[in-house]
Amino acid sequence: MNILESGKKKLCGAAIGAMIVSLGLAAAGCLGGERSAPEKVMLTLGAYTTPREAYSRAILPAFARRWREKTGQEVEFRESYQGSGAQSRAILSGFEADVAALSLEGDIERLVRGGLITHDWRGKGRRGMVSTSVVVLAVRSGNPLGVRDWEDLARPGVKVLIPDPKTSGGAQWNFTAIYGAAMRGRAGVPAGDPDAARDLLRRILANVVMMDKGARESITNFEKGVGDVAVTYENEVLVARQAGRHYDYIVPRSTILIENPVAVVDRYADRHGVREAAEAFVEFLWTMEAQRAYAHYGLRPVEQGAGSASPAVYPQIEDLWRIDALGGWLRVSLDLFSPVGAYTRAFEELHEDDGNPGAN
Repeated sequence: MNILESGKKKLCGAAIGAMIVSLGLAAAGCLGGERSAPEKVMLTLGAYTTPREAYSRAILPAFARRWREKTGQEVEFRESYQGSGAQSRAILSGFEADVAALSLEGDIERLVRGGLITHDWRGKGRRGMVSTSVVVLAVRSGNPLGVRDWEDLARPGVKVLIPDPKTSGGAQWNFTAIYGAAMRGRAGVPAGDPDAARDLLRRILANVVMMDKGARESITNFEKGVGDVAVTYENEVLVARQAGRHYDYIVPRSTILIENPVAVVDRYADRHGVREAAEAFVEFLWTMEAQRAYAHYGLRPVEQGAGSASPAVYPQIEDLWRIDALGGWLRVSLDLFSPVGAYTRAFEELHEDDGNPGAN
C-alpha cells in the first residue's frame, strides 16, 4: 500500500469515527432531553400592593404544590408589589413580569395597548377578574369623629388620607367611589350634578393631609397615627385586624365594587419560556383553593361559596354599584382623571384658592 492510499484510509476512518461520535452525541442529547426537563420554572409576578399577603402567604405556595404534583417541576416566584398604576407602567417600561395582577382593568389595558398582552384576557374566568372589594372609610377605634359617609370627609378639621391617583389604582377606585356616590345623589349633594360632585371632591381634597404612592403605604401611615380617616380597600382593614391592629371602618351607604384583573403578559412569558406555567397559574386563581385564600385575607371572592368562614365580616351595602354605572373605565378616565376631568379640575381649583393641595 502506498503512502497516498494509506492516508486516504486514515482520513476515511477519521471521518467515519467523527460521524459516529456526532450521531452518538445527538442521540444522547435527545435521550437526555427526555430525561432532564428543567427541574425548576421561574415565574415573575407584578402585582398591586393590597393583596400581598394573599399571594405571598397562601396562593403562591398553594400553586407551587399543585404544579409540583402535576408535573414534578418546582415553581419559584419573583414577586413585586407597588401601586397598580406604577406597576403597570413599570411592566410597560421593561419590568418583565410574566403575570400582571393589578387593581383595575385600565392598568391591564395599558399593557394591551403597549403590545405586551395580545390575548383576550377578559375571556378568562370571571371576565378576567379574580377578586373584589369595596371602598370604605377606616376610622380610629370607636369612631370618635362620628364619620358616617362621604360628606363627612369634607367637614372642617377632619384629616383625610388617600393615595395619589397618578400612581395608585386604589386611589382611582377611591375617587371614583366618591364621585359616583355624589352623582347618584347619595353623598350629600344633588344627583346628576357634575359640578356639585366636583365641588365635593374639592372640599374633601382640602382635608387631605397626605397622598401616598399606593394603598398599602396610605393605610400604613394611618396605622402610624397620621390622619383621622383613610379612604381605602375593605380588605386592607381586615388584614390589619388579623395582624392585631385595632381600628374600625365605615361602609358608606353608596360605594363601588372594586374588581381586580389578572393576565398573562404574553411577550414576557414567551420570552422566558414559561407560558404553560403562567397560564396554569392564572387559571388556578379561579379555583376554590385560591378564592378561599383571597377571602381569608379580606378580599371578596368572585366564585360563589368561597366566602370566608365568617361572612359577617362583609357588611351589607345599601347601594353597591359597578364601574359600568359611570360608563366604564374609559369614560371615567375622561370624566375624572383627564386634564379636564372632575378630579383634575378640583385639584387645580384647590391650588388656585389657597395654593395648598393638601398633599405632600
